[in-house]
Amino acid sequence: MTEPLVLTGFDLTAGDVADVARGSCRVELAPEAVERMALGWDVVQEAVRTNAPVYGLTTGVGAHKRVSMDAEQLEHFNLLLLPSHRVGQGPYAPADVVRAALLRLVNGFASGTTGVRPELAAQLVEALNSGETPGVRMLGSLGQADLAPMADLAHGVVGDFPLTGSETLSLVNSNAFSTAIATLALADCHLLLDSVDVAGALDLEAFAANLSVLHPAIARVRPYPGIVTSIARLRELLAGSYLWDDGAARNLQDPLTFRNLAQVHGAARDAMGHADAMLAIELNASQQNPLLVLEERRFISVANYDVLPLAAALDLVRISLAPVLTSACERTLKLLASQFSGLPLGLSADTDSPEDALSEFGVATAALAGEARLLAQPVSFELASTSIAEGIEDRMTMAPLGARRLDEMVGLGERIAAIELVVAAQAVDLRAPPALGRGTGELHRLIRRAIPFTAAGEEPPQDLVPVLTLLRSGAVAACGEAS
Repeated sequence: MTEPLVLTGFDLTAGDVADVARGSCRVELAPEAVERMALGWDVVQEAVRTNAPVYGLTTGVGAHKRVSMDAEQLEHFNLLLLPSHRVGQGPYAPADVVRAALLRLVNGFASGTTGVRPELAAQLVEALNSGETPGVRMLGSLGQADLAPMADLAHGVVGDFPLTGSETLSLVNSNAFSTAIATLALADCHLLLDSVDVAGALDLEAFAANLSVLHPAIARVRPYPGIVTSIARLRELLAGSYLWDDGAARNLQDPLTFRNLAQVHGAARDAMGHADAMLAIELNASQQNPLLVLEERRFISVANYDVLPLAAALDLVRISLAPVLTSACERTLKLLASQFSGLPLGLSADTDSPEDALSEFGVATAALAGEARLLAQPVSFELASTSIAEGIEDRMTMAPLGARRLDEMVGLGERIAAIELVVAAQAVDLRAPPALGRGTGELHRLIRRAIPFTAAGEEPPQDLVPVLTLLRSGAVAACGEAS
């Protein structure tokens, strides 16, 4: 049985989130986290007893921050705060996103910076361990605390647990939802990038490209970490390939989308590295207002729900992913065009036949790439209205939108890669090279077990789900690893 994930509030990782959100990993609270929350609850009670000015505890929220509350009003406030923020719209979030958001929320409580009772955190842990996935609507957050989706989440998991103090505000006043979407989307983006490395290597063999573009000197004279990694990986995938033989390359210089494969993929890898660093901080950072400073036994008003570092990093990832996907599309189009590939038009097995063979996949991949590219537009600089809450809420990061767009972009990228793989495998079969690389040879066999060669007079494959399954399972990305 897998060991449970112990939440301390300070060391949650993206891998932990995926294990809990998409697997069966159980969760428990660290004893020191329970102790911190208990100490924080003492500070909450003291603030209420002395009527210290604390946002959302002894005052209202938003434009009502000037309204003081006594203990009786606070209980009524807690009853109404959740329903008043349940204004989300649109479809429900996937179960893994809901679970990831709940995990991120509990981890924030474990740090002892919110003033919630350990009993509330235990209630949320129980919801995770029992597999609860309440309906959380996707739309309605500006990315300055995911108020609407977090209100849906809290409504679904709190049940009959009586909320008091600033607990209701703590449940909704964080960016756990957008952080959850971002965590899972970034994990899927990593898998996609590893997969398109393998697909790109097969493209090089299908095109009979010049492998001088993978010379180790390139990485030495331009040592971006992403380029170093990409060149090393492509060389490993193509180890033993016929393309390393003298005279195997058809051109001195191939089209740029073949020639700069390592540079484009390397840039995306570097952007991903930056996003990973921002996410590692955000998963364990306080995202709430007010902030409990436990050692000073007081609350301070802050703006830690402004997750611009993560939102801007997501923008950068989408911007850098767009060239990866448009280049994959262009390589596919080049392989389908005889004037570039030197192979029959549409990769037809019968050069004298008028059949389209795989030609129409070019239209499909161009449509997918066009849609994916449009999702790269940055959103973290979006302007806010100053009319909400008397001008107080005049900033937005649109972090949920940035994360959702990355998730959508990765989904389109998987379909682009599936077409790329089918086309490249057909081109390899028609070119019939003497030897493929160890990694690309494994990939070719994998594709052929899923999708057969389109012979003369046969229909092209109508269903690429078997290839999508290989991509999403990690089988494509793992090609060559055991070599």
